[in-house]
Amino acid sequence: MRKVLQQLGKYKRDTFLCIGLTALEVIMEILMPFVTAMIIDNGLEAGNLSVVYRYGTVIVVMAFLSLTFGAFAGKNAASAASGLSANLREAIYANIQTFSFSNIDKFSVPGLVTRMTTDITNVQNAYMMIIRVAVRAPLNLIFSFAMCLIISPRLSAMFLIAVVFLVIVIGSIMAVTLKIFRQVFRRYDDLNASVQENVTAIRVVKAFVREEYEDVKFSKASKMLYDLSVKAEGLLAFNNPAMMVAVYFCIISVSWFGAQFIVGGSMTTGDLTSLFSYIMALLMSLMMLSMVVVMISMSMASIRRISEVLNEKADLTDPANPVMTVADGSIDFNHVNFSYKKGSGKNSLSDIDLHIKSGETIGVIGGTGSGKSSLVNLICRLYDVDEGSVCVGGVDVRKYDTEVLRNQVSVVLQKNTLFSGTILDNLRWGNPDATEECIEACKAACADEFIDRMPEGYHTRIERGGSNVSGGQKQRLCIARALLKKPKVLILDDSTSAVDTATDASIRAAFAKEIPGTTKIIIAQRVSSVESADRILVLDDGRIDAFDTHENLLKSNEIYQEIYNSQLEGSGDFDQPA
Repeated sequence: MRKVLQQLGKYKRDTFLCIGLTALEVIMEILMPFVTAMIIDNGLEAGNLSVVYRYGTVIVVMAFLSLTFGAFAGKNAASAASGLSANLREAIYANIQTFSFSNIDKFSVPGLVTRMTTDITNVQNAYMMIIRVAVRAPLNLIFSFAMCLIISPRLSAMFLIAVVFLVIVIGSIMAVTLKIFRQVFRRYDDLNASVQENVTAIRVVKAFVREEYEDVKFSKASKMLYDLSVKAEGLLAFNNPAMMVAVYFCIISVSWFGAQFIVGGSMTTGDLTSLFSYIMALLMSLMMLSMVVVMISMSMASIRRISEVLNEKADLTDPANPVMTVADGSIDFNHVNFSYKKGSGKNSLSDIDLHIKSGETIGVIGGTGSGKSSLVNLICRLYDVDEGSVCVGGVDVRKYDTEVLRNQVSVVLQKNTLFSGTILDNLRWGNPDATEECIEACKAACADEFIDRMPEGYHTRIERGGSNVSGGQKQRLCIARALLKKPKVLILDDSTSAVDTATDASIRAAFAKEIPGTTKIIIAQRVSSVESADRILVLDDGRIDAFDTHENLLKSNEIYQEIYNSQLEGSGDFDQPA
């Protein structure tokens, strides 16, 4: 709770203003029945109209003040709650930006989306109710009970019985529903995951006619959420009956004993009238509190989930005095062991001892799951090694400022991503100030040929996720974007798989001409993409099987020979004869 409230920032002022104005509103409302009793006793029963007019005017003024205080309190409550939710979203988003891949894997993307939408909305609604209703209701209850004690201490005991009864009932309900609501929000994550996966892969779903299967899967997730919600709301439904029992008990008790006191002369009619007003105010306060309890029950699970993200510390942190320059593109793996789950005993990479000179072109090849992507993820420090060290420019990557390192190690990942905006906007991710360099980078990546054919050229709009360009075009734009950074190390993680062999060869030729001093690591599935590299690394089950030139590997390495022969027998690539 403390972590969430720390995000209030400048909206603390609105919060305290709301609380103060609500207190003034309650005071006005509490005094009105007291003045009404004076009108009845001193005005109506005494037949004195001047008293009625005088105190009637006071009530009108008090009602107007109560209305004014209430309106401004509501405005400040809305401002504070909306400000808190805005600050929470910004704080969560800012913290997520610092996360490593392992941090994001811990929460999952749908889980983070739910926290930033549903959970924060729950907290916003609860906070507005707390600073408005949860301040108003207790004050109303306390002041009403105090006035009841002043009017009739003996009848006030009836209220205590009702309050104890309600506290027991509401407390029991809250204890159970809190556990259920924790499960409800976990189910929201499952539901979001189902929707996100389905919408992202809608083309695949339709291509395989799996709409019905996806409908059933979604319905199952929705039904589980429905069942839990009904269970929680069913328990919360006992709030109102419990409240009505307390209300009727108080009304009947006060009516019975109050009538006897009036007959006995120990209470006036005005006192009994104002006592009924205070009874209703007191019980309405209890009803409001029960609503607050419901809202808090729902929001506590959300607060807990939001706090988890806010308290999460990035696995990868910069040292106290980081190295701010990368000397060159040399890369050294010194007996590296790495696993995605530390302590699991299942290494993705084992005893990797590898040394690459600056400016070399290195090919990486191996079967699926051999550790190719894991290897290059360590170079730009997307993950940290378990044992050993990875050095770039002769310095351990853990000693660099992360931004400095990643600005000098450009990665075109296996899964290419473009953002909504123009082609130029996407290219400038590599260099925000680039102008003519964009054209040069696109020529090197062979992207200029299709950009020039587009009606608006570099100002053509890219839809979200790059859905309006082909896979090969997307890959070439991502390569151009990486080249604009002018990195010391360029990593292509199977990033030319969707382009034809001729274009692939042109891109590699452009690399040799345009960025000769840059270390280039090319991960590929086809031998033709790596055979011209200075050396080729063959990985097998997370270990180095061989590291040599194309010619030497053909003579001595069985895995490389097998890959080469299988592609040769299969007539090579689709656009290249055997």
